Order: sequence, then structure tokens, then C-alpha cells
Amino acid sequence: MRKFGDRKDAKRIYPKDPVHILMPYLMSKRHESEVYINQNIDITELLKWIEEKNKILDYKLTFFHAMVAITAKTVYSRPLLNRFIKGKNFYQRNDVSISFVAKDKFSDDAEEKLMVFTMDKDELPVDLSKRILDDVSKTRKSGNNSSDVYGSLTKIPSFILSIVAVFVKWLDKKGWLPDFLTEDDFNFSTVLLSNLGSIKCGSVYHHLNEYGTNSVVITIGTIHEENGRQVVDIGATLDERIADGFYFAKSLRYVQHIAANPELLDEEIGKVVKNID
Repeated sequence: MRKFGDRKDAKRIYPKDPVHILMPYLMSKRHESEVYINQNIDITELLKWIEEKNKILDYKLTFFHAMVAITAKTVYSRPLLNRFIKGKNFYQRNDVSISFVAKDKFSDDAEEKLMVFTMDKDELPVDLSKRILDDVSKTRKSGNNSSDVYGSLTKIPSFILSIVAVFVKWLDKKGWLPDFLTEDDFNFSTVLLSNLGSIKCGSVYHHLNEYGTNSVVITIGTIHEENGRQVVDIGATLDERIADGFYFAKSLRYVQHIAANPELLDEEIGKVVKNID
């Protein structure tokens, strides 16, 4: 049963640290509270693991699929990453969700499809990979996606659209937006994951949005070689009000740890990785 103060997608929590209690009052906007971390991740062992899996799978497990699984496993192990702030209140999400944008093809005019995957904590990463492949393929073939809803809104006269936008943002603040506007919108996911390496781009800074509840954006750059090892640059933008800098830095070390020990991906996504210290 939902308690007073809870949202349909999250439970309200009450931090004990006075600094974190005050932060939403001192920095009321998400974009005022951004912290950006960039780090190189050694993925040599991870790429070997992917290669071995693809020898026995009847579909292609990709590096990006593995990064989705690593990100989800990190969030399950570091639950403060699954928090957000709305209306100066702290919330812990009911689910872990990873989102990304899928293009029909690599061209300037290619249509973008918003993809949001709610994680099943008992699911294996190889099964998650199959689910991603199937869902992306279905979405591309059907042409149906939540982005179509936003497309229809653009047909409304601008003065009416302005009123609708104010109303939608008010519903967002209250947590009353209907599911058809939130279920496939990356603005309401735990982590927005952007694979910029697929377009030969580095892990650039990506801002957080005020609309929605997303508090973590991770960009993945290009895979390259350093000292005989395969590495990839990772950039993370986070809302520093949900946790402190030490917590964020250590969370990135979890990403590195899982990538360096990919046998952890033979376990369920929701199985917590033990303290790496």
C-alpha cells in the first residue's frame, strides 16, 4: 500500500544528513546541482567475455548490451543512484530502468526511437541482451514509440501548446503524469545511457533535464588501445543532491570492477556486487 507522500513510481525517503536535507532548498534545480565525472575503463576482459558468449549464442551480444547490464548491476549495488528529487523531496524509485535512443540508421535524418528497459533483477545479462535486440527490432519495424505522442503535440497551435506544457510540468512535479507519457520516456528512467562511440564520438558532457526524474546520464565514448589494453572513456553527469562525490566516484569503480571481472555478468543482474574495497 502506498504511504502518504509516496509517488506511484517511487517511495519518499527522509535523509538524516542535514547537508542533504538542505541541498534541495539551496539548489532547487537539477541543472544547478550537476557534477560531471570522466574516467577511462579497461574493457579488455569484458571484450573477451563478449567474444566467448557470441560463440555459443544464436544472436549477437554487443558491447553496448554488456554496458547496459553493467550499469544496471551497478545501480542494484549502489542504490543511492536510483534516487531523485522532486519538489524538494527525496524519492527512491520502485524499479531500476535504463534508457537509450535507438536510430533507424546512422544518418542525419534518421528517426529516433526512445527505448526504456525496466530491469528484472532475476534476469541474466545474456537474456537482457536478447530482450533489447527483440524490442528494438519490433519498435523499428512497427514505427510505434512514445516519441509519437510528442510528435502529435507539435501539431497543436503554439499558444495552446504553451498552456499544455505548463500543465504537463505541473503534473510532473506532483507525480501525476499518465503512464503513456512516462513509460517510454528516458526522462523518467534511472539512467540515460548514450553510446556515442557508435558514431565515433567521445564521452561528451550531457546535461540533466528539469522535466522528469532522471538523475544520472552516462555517455560511452570510443573504444581505443592504451598500453596494449582496450579501454573506453565514460562520462557521467549526476545530480549531486542524491549522494556525495565519494559515492559517485566509488560507483564508477564498480563499473570498472565488473568490466574487469565479467564473470560477474554470469550472475543475475540484481545480485549485488560485494564491497570492492
